Amino acid sequence: QVQLVESGGGSVQPGGSLRLSCAASGFNFNIYVMNWYRQAPGKQRDLVAQITPGGTPTYADSVKGRFTISRDNAKNTVYLQLNSLKPEDTAIYYCNVKYRGANYWGQGTQVTVSS
Repeated sequence: QVQLVESGGGSVQPGGSLRLSCAASGFNFNIYVMNWYRQAPGKQRDLVAQITPGGTPTYADSVKGRFTISRDNAKNTVYLQLNSLKPEDTAIYYCNVKYRGANYWGQGTQVTVSS
């Protein structure tokens, strides 16, 4: 079955950096678009970044120039590098894949940005 396991979250000060990882299994990772979403308390879950099988990224306007999505198809892993973090980036970050018409989510990893 499809499994997505995120790691790498934590607490950082404004301006800091984190690198999130999502290890995927149970499907042919190499041919699927992979997504990172985030959900802040009391808010909806929003798309942050996505990457095509060939490595072409797209980003939400709020994170452009600060976050970088990448993937390693040999390791079935997608990454999200978070730089220049702001308090408003505080959220649970989720890895996502739309596989055979269904959405699959990881358990999420908490990112907290606070001084």
